[in-house]
Amino acid sequence: MTDMPIGEVSRRSQVKVPTIRYYEQIGLLPAPPRSEGNRRLYGARDLRRLSFIRHARDLGFEIDAIRTLLTLQDNPSLPCAEADSIARDKLAEVNARIESLMALKEELEAMVGGCGHRCVGECRVIEVLADHHKCLHAEH
Repeated sequence: MTDMPIGEVSRRSQVKVPTIRYYEQIGLLPAPPRSEGNRRLYGARDLRRLSFIRHARDLGFEIDAIRTLLTLQDNPSLPCAEADSIARDKLAEVNARIESLMALKEELEAMVGGCGHRCVGECRVIEVLADHHKCLHAEH
């Protein structure tokens, strides 16, 4: 699994070709050696690194966090406290988003549940959207 062209490494890693080039530009992926025809040639290590990056992106990690995590991965003797801290921060962010979405869900359920389905002049959805003070979670 060495000397793979960019299309092959893209297919195997499930990372699009322009994204691979971008990761090279910003230093997440080292520039690969080139063939005599100037084609990029990737190896198994590049494929593992791209898979790591893709998985981290799928989990919502930002580029700077991924850069740090890659540095830690490249230095396996370092303590993992920083990696743990990055994951804990992401978990806190996800929990805050879940809380916000649950509040949004409650609000929408109340709006929809309060609608009598008669006419727009009596529509709870329109009424609440027109006056934020009528929201369940409005700051008064």
